[in-house]
Amino acid sequence: MTTQNDSRKVAFLVASEGIERVELTEPWAAVADAGFQPVLVSPEPGEVQTFDHLDRAEKRQVDVTVGEADADDYAALVLPGGVANPDALRMDEEAVAFTQKFLGSGKPVAAICHAPWTLVEAGVLDGRRLTSWPSLRTDITNAGGTWADEKVVVDGNLITSRKPDDLPAFISALLEALQHGDAGNA
Repeated sequence: MTTQNDSRKVAFLVASEGIERVELTEPWAAVADAGFQPVLVSPEPGEVQTFDHLDRAEKRQVDVTVGEADADDYAALVLPGGVANPDALRMDEEAVAFTQKFLGSGKPVAAICHAPWTLVEAGVLDGRRLTSWPSLRTDITNAGGTWADEKVVVDGNLITSRKPDDLPAFISALLEALQHGDAGNA
């Protein structure tokens, strides 16, 4: 059986479009610079379209579909934001199941901006403390979570941040969790 310290791969789960570019590329670069292997996971093969807010940015090649990915093969899961990206992911049963497995595994799960919508759909927020883009506050509360207006919130293996301006704190918490094999999970 693979344990969280066996893999240097980090799954970045995104939909085919609507991904906030910097919320993908900045954590991706930091993970790679720290000696881990970022892997782009998406429901469909091919390319995904990133955005700078509402403007199309670069495309990225999918490495593996979520249906082919096994959470046991990864050290952590990163969920970039953008409005359309997590909205599409939460409608994909395999993406939701992949996310549920990660939260239950104790491995780090890092979600920024609108990405906690996927966590809401996964039903994994009961009793958890987290942050997000402010418009998700009611959804998170209704899902049993406690919303906080902070740059970064670490609750066990769950790492969350509000927006692109919070990326330095988000990345720091993610890298700390990767270096320690979890996000402070007791």
